[in-house]
Amino acid sequence: MAGCVFCGIVAGATAFRVVDSPDGVAFLDVRPVFKGHVLVVPREHVETLGELPETALPGYFRLVQRLALAVEAGLDAGGTFVAMNNRVSQSVPHLHTHVVPRTKGDGLRGFFWPRTRYASDAEAQSYADRIAAALAE
Repeated sequence: MAGCVFCGIVAGATAFRVVDSPDGVAFLDVRPVFKGHVLVVPREHVETLGELPETALPGYFRLVQRLALAVEAGLDAGGTFVAMNNRVSQSVPHLHTHVVPRTKGDGLRGFFWPRTRYASDAEAQSYADRIAAALAE
């Protein structure tokens, strides 16, 4: 869809990509809750989970599942927080699933999501590469 930043990324715009597959594209959030916070988007432009075609559900959620495991393994995280918004609090109107690395005592409570930034593009790329490598294993 014209003007959609996530459709732009799917089409090849610059992003710290973790994976680009037929089932979706995953890339680092530019304002991560914690470093290594990944967004997973379907290739097709849909705004909400309810609009995702039923035939796309298994592949999309398998990709989300694989990313959750890769974030844990690639970043030595204790676990992940996996979430999506539908319209309310959805900063980009394109379905996306957040996969956020978690560690015990990381300070995340409820739905208060403090945001941070990567120190450099090189640091961001290193997080994307570590997750992508774990995904490939």
